[in-house]
Amino acid sequence: MTATPTATPPAEAAQKENGANGESTGSRILRALLTQRIALLAVLIVVVIAWFFALDAGGYLTATYDFDYMSSSLINAVPLAMLGLAELLVILSGRGGIDLSVGAIVSLAGMVFGFAYGEWGWPLLPAILFTAVFGALCGALNGFLVAYVGFPALIATLATFYGFKSLAIVINNQSPISTPPIQALFSITKSVELPVFGAYVPDVPLGLFTFLLPAAVVVWLLLARTTYGRRLYAVGTNDVAGRWAGLPVRGTRFKAYVYAGLISGLVAVVTVAQFASARPDAGVSGNGMALPAITIAVLGGVAITGGIGRVAGVVLATLLIVWLNAGILLAFVGNEGSQYQLLALGVVLIFAALLNGLTTRRYGGTK
Repeated sequence: MTATPTATPPAEAAQKENGANGESTGSRILRALLTQRIALLAVLIVVVIAWFFALDAGGYLTATYDFDYMSSSLINAVPLAMLGLAELLVILSGRGGIDLSVGAIVSLAGMVFGFAYGEWGWPLLPAILFTAVFGALCGALNGFLVAYVGFPALIATLATFYGFKSLAIVINNQSPISTPPIQALFSITKSVELPVFGAYVPDVPLGLFTFLLPAAVVVWLLLARTTYGRRLYAVGTNDVAGRWAGLPVRGTRFKAYVYAGLISGLVAVVTVAQFASARPDAGVSGNGMALPAITIAVLGGVAITGGIGRVAGVVLATLLIVWLNAGILLAFVGNEGSQYQLLALGVVLIFAALLNGLTTRRYGGTK
């Protein structure tokens, strides 16, 4: 006698499917959020925006948190994201790669730009190129100490941080450069209306298009479309294997610091324009620019051990930090908000480090 086949109930079929795959739906979602850093950051950005919108609607903020306010706060995203890209390059190079001197390079290169454009009367484009090259030379010093002399990156860049910072202070007797050409430079970072549909959306800082977008595109092309980018990922993952494979390990790591210095030089131009003054403490005042940039890189999915990281993660992490800080400022009266920003930055850094470690142990890294 032939047995009559019976249909499997949908619930039982789903259980069998989950059992076959070894994961429930919730586990798959968790895995996707942990391994796809872009997706996780997008979710966190939505959560932060929704939270502050809800606080604003309830009257718990000292001012309005809306799209106009969020757009104006993006002026802070330009230097932070660019320095996050600089940290992306050096951390990718592996062997504890990190650059604590980027803020000091911003200060010193900003003073150099102030002299070239504000004192010596150079045209704007040559002054920008000169400042970028100067930043690259500062990065080359870091790269030489790390890649060729063999200093730990933490020690080497901490030493150059002190050196660059002191030079920025003494180069003009601790005085900023605020000549009329420098003051007029604010126009390159002001908020502008977007073409075509600009009447329907808030104005955005011009620096997003003149500095951040070109820098992000160039770094993405460098990492994703060039031989150097493939070498950098390989060296950062395992430089011993790279050396046995015939890769120029030292040269690859050296160039990462040079590129980071070049980006820092461009950030110097941005900060001079934003302040309408070349300030000797522009990149090191308060807690400096280096630590937020490192936090952004780690939050964006850059593995501190090297070899893992993406441009998109750095950009989204910057948006998350900038809009989170903007909301915190409105949540407290007076200067309390700035202190809680530091607390939030520390919490975010610990969260990002733990998340990177968990992802690496369980799933082998982020995408």
